Amino acid sequence: MSPLEQLVPKLEAAFSGRLVSVLLYGSAAAPGQSDRFSDLNILCVLKEITPRELADGEPILRWWRELGNPSPLLMSEEEVSNSADSFPIEFRDMQQRRRVLFGPDPIADLVVHDTQYRTQVEHELRSNLLRLRQGGAGVLSDSTALLSLCVDSVSTFCVLGRHALALAGVTPADDRRRVVRQLAETIPADMAAIESLLDIRESKKTSVPAAAELFAQYLVSIGRLVVFVDGLKHG
Repeated sequence: MSPLEQLVPKLEAAFSGRLVSVLLYGSAAAPGQSDRFSDLNILCVLKEITPRELADGEPILRWWRELGNPSPLLMSEEEVSNSADSFPIEFRDMQQRRRVLFGPDPIADLVVHDTQYRTQVEHELRSNLLRLRQGGAGVLSDSTALLSLCVDSVSTFCVLGRHALALAGVTPADDRRRVVRQLAETIPADMAAIESLLDIRESKKTSVPAAAELFAQYLVSIGRLVVFVDGLKHG
């Protein structure tokens, strides 16, 4: 039995009647997805969340994290119903790619407004770009650290690129590489640096380009993506 198949019985036992729904969302929930680099993102909805629920769930959440998975997102039924305006990216991602593992579908009827959605996508892009610049400025002379910084961030920018496409009315692909190619065609812009980083992340490159040059190209690509999303508010 896979860890994902073990998760729901463990949650049911821990929360004893207080568990409402369990949802797998993101790239791992896409039909036919077998990408071993896809995170197993879990939304766990409970009737309420108090210190008791946190204590009861702690052993399972620790077990899940020790397997290398992101910590499940714990929300109460009320929080799910009232949080679409605060987490438009997360809920749009859930609506677009999800698999219900237990209980009713908690987000099927949620409405996410485009204005809030676009604002958060731009905010996340700008925030992550600033962090990337700040981190890179401190390790420019260390090729290994600089390359690691870029590789660690590329998945986040691919996710945000997916949402940029959706905002532009383009149906985004489920595969990261196809998303990057869609961005190159839609913006349009050179996204070769992002594809190179995906190659490195997935150990598909036999030779690694100069880290400083790749970093510079990466910054330009992300900058073009930011300008593209910013322009959508005038569309």
